[in-house]
Amino acid sequence: MNKINEDRKIIQLALAEDLGKGDITTRALQLNSKAGKAVVIAKAPGIISGIAAFIWVYKTISPVLSFVILKPNASSVVPGDEVLRIKGPLDAILTGERTAMNFLGHLSGVATMTHDMVEAIKDYPAKILDTRKTMPGMRRLEKLAVRDGGGTNHRLGLFDMYLIKENHIAAAGGLENALKKVSAHRKRTKAKIEVEVKSFDELKLALTFKPDYILLDNFSLEMLDEGVRLARAIDPAVILEASGNVALETVKKIAAAGVDRISVGKITHSAPVLDLSLKVAE
Repeated sequence: MNKINEDRKIIQLALAEDLGKGDITTRALQLNSKAGKAVVIAKAPGIISGIAAFIWVYKTISPVLSFVILKPNASSVVPGDEVLRIKGPLDAILTGERTAMNFLGHLSGVATMTHDMVEAIKDYPAKILDTRKTMPGMRRLEKLAVRDGGGTNHRLGLFDMYLIKENHIAAAGGLENALKKVSAHRKRTKAKIEVEVKSFDELKLALTFKPDYILLDNFSLEMLDEGVRLARAIDPAVILEASGNVALETVKKIAAAGVDRISVGKITHSAPVLDLSLKVAE
């Protein structure tokens, strides 16, 4: 299925949830498609993302609406900045407001938190990555927002990369057996392999299989320093990733340990909505 159509399905679901049998408040005003204008204004500093989703919401309601984008995706805003302007049937503008703003505010929040993380480690070569901890149905849009914030996308789903995690290791009867089976299966798919390790012994074992990435999960800062030194001594080219309770206050110290990638679940599952406001022109 076309990726854009997949995104539009979640927009249609969101509209159906809000509209039900129709917007009775706007109907009561008897606007009869009266022409109007509105503007989206930033009320907090941040990074914009989700412009396409915002427009798709409105185009689903009324294809005759027109838009002037003043702050495209990945743009920074400060309070008072105009993000975009809308022109067209006033009843359509009112009806689509909350659904459109939910997408724009949430996705801009994801981009903003990602940007803050990226800025915090700008003096180091490590990259900020997202995870699969996304809102159901919103994964592609949220991962686009991560990129708008300057981050890098991890795997999209279970289908495009092997990631051997703690429960896989337990189910397979141990790390070595899990790595053997995944390495054999890889011959069919050619997909990359990442393996999660929780100790130095697991790290040493994982290195013998030469996976594409090794994930140092929930390592303390002291363990990260030692783990990076140990891994680089065995294989200088190994790509190391850190994860687990990464916060804005700790991410710089994690990057300083020398890892290549830092995966952060909260940039999608816990990003605060960026404060934006839609105002109808009087």
